[in-house]
Amino acid sequence: MDRLLEERLFKVLMLSSLTMVVGSLFAVVAVVVLNGAPALTPSMLTQTPKGGYYLGKEGGILNAIIGSIYLAFGSVLLALLISIPAALSLQRDYIKKTKVAYSIRLSLDVLWGTPSIVYGAFGFTVMLYLGMRASLLGGIIVLTLLQIPIMIRAIDETVKLVPAELKETSYALGTTRFETTFKIVIIQVLPGIATAVLLAFGRSIGDAASILFTAGYTDNIPGSLLDPAASLPLAIFFQLGTPFPEVQQRAYASALVLLVIVLVVSVASRALGQRFSKHILR
Repeated sequence: MDRLLEERLFKVLMLSSLTMVVGSLFAVVAVVVLNGAPALTPSMLTQTPKGGYYLGKEGGILNAIIGSIYLAFGSVLLALLISIPAALSLQRDYIKKTKVAYSIRLSLDVLWGTPSIVYGAFGFTVMLYLGMRASLLGGIIVLTLLQIPIMIRAIDETVKLVPAELKETSYALGTTRFETTFKIVIIQVLPGIATAVLLAFGRSIGDAASILFTAGYTDNIPGSLLDPAASLPLAIFFQLGTPFPEVQQRAYASALVLLVIVLVVSVASRALGQRFSKHILR
């Protein structure tokens, strides 16, 4: 009888937790959609801010949309190029001393949990030392530093799941460690890479603290890597900070655009993950 009561209690707790998580998600989406949809117009998506935009006059957020895409995709690509070799090199095939690998993983976990404002302050200090001004390049570099721990750890955990027998069979056929890693193991971890990209992209495109002083903000679309770049999170922040209700409603519309971008990338990532999983040995 006690076991039956305990089982029912845990079922109630699990259902309650699930309801809270799902309910919170739908509540956030509902607030953004209900407040942002009425203010979302074609001109808002196709125009940059005009004079007096933050006073409620005409214009749009095209500069922030393009800037966010540049920042997010540029940093994801750069972080991916660094993270894949780094994650693969943490495996026992390359690092024989497990204590070294453990220390590196612990350091990456600490960096993963470090607030983004710390990365922004570090990047801003380095840029001042080098004489750089806020630019698209500065924002991409700082966001790359923010994403690297996420990607490396996510890919690292996926690589650990690759069957040892698969690698041993490859070695038995005469392949080298390099060939086994980049021709066999890498195929097995493609879904994990897609998940890592999704996690890193979600954090980078929604982050404002790390790029506030490194990427800056501008009403124009950046024409080069050395130009400042706007972003949707900062556009939302600046619009909500105005005393004009019309501009504040545009902030919700900007948040809706950001939500749609993240949703599209999430769906695409899941679709790629399912497609890559067909080549995985279970």
